[in-house]
Amino acid sequence: MKEAIMSKTYSDSDRVKLVEVELSTLYKVSKVLSRSLQLQETLNEVLKLLEDCGRLARGMVSLFDEDSGELILIALHYDDVTTYDSVRYRSGEGIIGSILQSGESLVVKRISEESRFLDRLGIYDPELPFIGVPIIIGDKGKPVGVLAAQPPDEYLVDEQLHFLEMVANLIGQTVRLSKIVAQERKALETERDDLRREVKAEHGFDTIIGHTPVMRNVFEQVRQVAKWNTTVLIRGESGTGKELVANAIHYNSPRASGTFVKLNCAALPDNLLESELFGHEKGAFTGAVSQRKGRFEQADGGTLFLDEIGEISAAFQAKLLRVLQEGEFERVGGLRTIKVNVRVIAATNRDLESEVEKGDFREDLYYRLNVMPINMPSLRDRIEDIPDLAKFLVDKISRQQGRELTIKDSAIRQLMRYEWPGNVRELENCLERAAIMSENGGIDREAVSLTGLDEKLFAGEKSIQVDKIDFNSPDLDERERVIAALEEAGWVQAKAARLLNMSPRQIAYRIQTLKIKMRQM
Repeated sequence: MKEAIMSKTYSDSDRVKLVEVELSTLYKVSKVLSRSLQLQETLNEVLKLLEDCGRLARGMVSLFDEDSGELILIALHYDDVTTYDSVRYRSGEGIIGSILQSGESLVVKRISEESRFLDRLGIYDPELPFIGVPIIIGDKGKPVGVLAAQPPDEYLVDEQLHFLEMVANLIGQTVRLSKIVAQERKALETERDDLRREVKAEHGFDTIIGHTPVMRNVFEQVRQVAKWNTTVLIRGESGTGKELVANAIHYNSPRASGTFVKLNCAALPDNLLESELFGHEKGAFTGAVSQRKGRFEQADGGTLFLDEIGEISAAFQAKLLRVLQEGEFERVGGLRTIKVNVRVIAATNRDLESEVEKGDFREDLYYRLNVMPINMPSLRDRIEDIPDLAKFLVDKISRQQGRELTIKDSAIRQLMRYEWPGNVRELENCLERAAIMSENGGIDREAVSLTGLDEKLFAGEKSIQVDKIDFNSPDLDERERVIAALEEAGWVQAKAARLLNMSPRQIAYRIQTLKIKMRQM
C-alpha cells in the first residue's frame, strides 16, 4: 500500500518544471535501456541518470533470483560503495522485501521513523524520504525486482513516486527482454553442445571399423596425432576411408570447436583453386562481383582438409607452400597480407615419392606435408574386417532406407571371397544394391549374387580364400548349409553331397525345394 505523505505547499510552476525534467529524463532512460542488453552496466547508467537529471539519489535495483528465492542487489549508484554483491533480501524482509511481497509501491516520509528499514548499505540519509517501487513484467505479472531511490526533500514526492514507477516499467521491459535473450542463448548453447556431441560421435573413432593389426596401427596414430597441430598426410587407395580419418582427427583434437573445411583439389583448375583456397577481392576477375573469403580464412582456428593433394600443378604448389610455411597469403586481386591459424590435413592416392623423383611434385612441399603420414590399408589387406564392416554398413543403409536390415553369414562369406579393388566404397555400394534386391530385409548370398559379384568371381578374377566352413554349425540354416557346401565343392553336386553326408538325389531335391540357383564353373 502507498503510505500517504503530507507535502509542503508548492506552486504550479514547480510542478510544470518537474514534469519537464522527468519527461527529459525518461527519454534519456529509454535510450540507455535500448542501447544494450548488458543488464548490470545498463542499470547502473540509468541510476546515474536518475541522480544527475531526475533529482533521485542513491538509486538501487534488486532483482529476484529464482534459484535462491531472494532479491539480489545488482545495481547501485553511490560513489563510496564499490562492493555490494552480498546484499540480499528475502521476500517480506525489510522495506525492499515488503515491496516484492506486496507488489505495491511504498513511500516513507522519513527513514528514521520506519522500523522496517534495515539500512544494510548504510548510505541513506535517515532524515530524508525513501521511495521504493516494484519492477513488474506485464500488466498482471508478479514483481521481478525492486527499484528504490531517495529524493532530496519531501516536496513533490508523490509526483516523483509516479515518475519512478514509469522508470520501473521501462526497466521491467528490459529485464523481460534480457530473460528471453538469456533463455534463447541457453537453448542455442544446449543445441550447439548436442550437435557437437553428435558430430563427434558421427566422426569419432567408432566410425572407423577394423580390428586387424594394420587398422589398430592406424587407430593409434590417429589418437596420438589428434592431440597436436601437426600437419598430417593421409595416404591410401581411393575408397579406403581417408576422409573418415581426417574427420576423426579434427573432431578429437583441441580444434574440434573450430570449423572443419574440406576441398577436393582435383575438382578445380588452378585459377579457380587459387580463388577457392585464398579468396578474392571484388573486381579481381570477371564475375568477382563481391569480396569472398577463401577456404583458408574460413578454416581459421580450425582444420582444412585438402583431398587429392597430389593433383595440384607445380605452379600452384609454390603458392600452397608459402601458406603452409608462413601461415599467410593474399586474396586474388588483393594487396593485404592475411595471416591465419589453420591445421592442414592432406590426402592422396598417388605415389608422391615417385612424383618428386620425376619433378612433378615439389620436394620441399612434400616434406612440409609429410610430417605425419598415415597409411590407410586397402580392403584386400584386411579381409578379416569385412564381417564388422558389412554389419556397420548394413546398419547405416538400414537407417537410410528406414527399415530393418540384417546380413547373413552366407552373404559375408561371399563378400570375403572378393578382392574389392574399389575398397570400402565398393563394398558399401554392393551392400546397398543387395539391400534393394532383398524384399524381406534379410541380405543373404542370393541377394549378394544379384549385385553382379558372382559374375566377377566366376569370370576368373582373383578371389581370396577363406577358412573352411563347419557345415554342421547351428548358425547356418538349411539353405545356407547347402550353398556353402556347393561353394566348397565348386558347384559340383556330387562333391557337395559328400560334404553334407547326403546322396546326390537328396542334395538335388534340396537345391530344387530351396530354390538355389546353380552356377556353372
